[in-house]
Amino acid sequence: MEKVNYKGWPSCYRLSNGVVDLVFTADVGPRIIRFGFVGEDNEFKEFSELLGLVGGDEWRIYGGHRLWHAPETFPRTYYPDNEPVKVEQHAAFVRVIQPVEPTTGIEKEMDLWLSPDAAHVTVTHRLRNRNLWAVELAPWALSVMAQGGTAILPLPPRGSHTENLAPTSTLTLWAYTDMPDPRWTWGTRYVLLRQDPGGQTPQKVGAMVPEGWAAYAREGHLFVKTFAYVPGEPYPDLGCSAEVFTNADFLEVESLGPFANLLPGAAAEHVEHWFLFRDVPVPHNESDLDRHVLPKVKATKSRT
Repeated sequence: MEKVNYKGWPSCYRLSNGVVDLVFTADVGPRIIRFGFVGEDNEFKEFSELLGLVGGDEWRIYGGHRLWHAPETFPRTYYPDNEPVKVEQHAAFVRVIQPVEPTTGIEKEMDLWLSPDAAHVTVTHRLRNRNLWAVELAPWALSVMAQGGTAILPLPPRGSHTENLAPTSTLTLWAYTDMPDPRWTWGTRYVLLRQDPGGQTPQKVGAMVPEGWAAYAREGHLFVKTFAYVPGEPYPDLGCSAEVFTNADFLEVESLGPFANLLPGAAAEHVEHWFLFRDVPVPHNESDLDRHVLPKVKATKSRT
C-alpha cells in the first residue's frame, strides 16, 4: 500500500499486485475511486468536475464504488460522504471507516483484500448501528462503471410449465423502467443493459439472483462481481439481490444483502469478490454470453 495524490485528493492509497490496482481515498468516503489493470483505464466512472472536492452538505456521486444502506429513500440514503475517513492497515487487509452518520447513526466500513498475484479483490462491506435503538436495513454495494459497456444479470434456472406451477423468481421494475428501450435485451437466461451516452432517460431493473453474480463488459474487459444469495431471507426492493441502473453518464452494477434488524452496536456484512478478465468481447445475445462470459464466471468459483 502506498499513499498517493489521486486527481486532486492528496490522501489516497493505492493497492497493487502488478496485475491490477485499486485506489481509495481517505479525504472522503469510504470510496474506491479506481480499479483496473495496472497502467490501463479505470473500469469505474470518474466525474472530473467532482474529483478532489471535499466537505459541504451536498451529496456527490464522485464515481467509483460506494456503500449505501437500503431501501433507498431521501434524504436518509443520501447522507454526504464528504468528510475524511479512518484508514487501518491490518496484516492481510486494509479497513476504511467512515465517521458515524449523524442523521442515521450508521457507521460504514469497507475491508479491502487484494490477491497477491491475480485480478481478484475482496471487498467486505459493513454497516454498524451506533444508535441506542434497533435499526432495520440492508447493505447495498454500488459500482459506478465507465461509459460504453453492457451489464449482465443472470436469471434463475428456467423450467417447464408442468414442473413449475409456482413462481420461482422476481424481476423488479421501477416507475421509469421502459422495457421497449433499445438499451435492454430481455433474454431467456440473462438480462442485458447497455450504457449509451445518448440515452435520454434513466433505466433500472432488479432481480433475485441465486447464481450470485453480475458483470459488466467493456472494450474487451469483463468485470465480474460475485456475492452471496441467502434463500428465504427478505431482500429490499421486492426481493432484489442485484440491480443495474444506467443514465447517459454511467452504469451501476449493484448487489444487496438481506434485511437485518441491527441491535445497538451490531453490524451487517456483505461481501463482494471482484474479478477482471481480458479479451472478452461485449456480448450481444445469449450465445455470446455462453461462449465468452460464462466460462469466466465459472472460473471465479474456484477462487472464492
